[in-house]
Amino acid sequence: MLVVFGVIAVLLPWGASGLGHWLVVADPLEPARAIVVLSGRIPFRAMEAASIYRDGRAGEVWLTREVQSAEDLALDRLGLRVLRGEAFNHGVLERLGVPPGAIRLVSGDVQNTVDEVRLVAAELGRVGGDRVIIVTSKTHTRRVRAIWAAIVGGSPKAITRYAEEEPYHSGSWWRNTRDALIVSHEVL
Repeated sequence: MLVVFGVIAVLLPWGASGLGHWLVVADPLEPARAIVVLSGRIPFRAMEAASIYRDGRAGEVWLTREVQSAEDLALDRLGLRVLRGEAFNHGVLERLGVPPGAIRLVSGDVQNTVDEVRLVAAELGRVGGDRVIIVTSKTHTRRVRAIWAAIVGGSPKAITRYAEEEPYHSGSWWRNTRDALIVSHEVL
């Protein structure tokens, strides 16, 4: 019994570390119709999109807009202005050298990643183009890639990239509460 517990004690961190690494994927960059900043993890996703834009990989950066939360709606009713995520992302992009004319808010509110993939695919079909670069969080990349494949397939193509500067420690995610919550969410 002691040997079994010893083996578990050794293999558990190794398996957990492997899980943290497994969640993170990235496709090679190619020229694309647009760079898409998925909602969340401000400012890191927009920072990465600005970097990719400055490298000349696409001529536009698209932002998505989340449905207002119950908290935001309540604050609005109280007369307290809530600055939404897409406004912060727009500001980050401009601050990092993306011209305002190259930043576009894709019309339609989203509640989750599936909504975002559907919205982006529809917009790409509307404006034309055979690929987009989707920027998301490190732990969210595998799920984004899987959702795109399940909903859209291989054409048009989505190039999945993560926000390089986002703090996440794939080899020791369980030591940080935020990372542990994020990994748990992605696994479930």
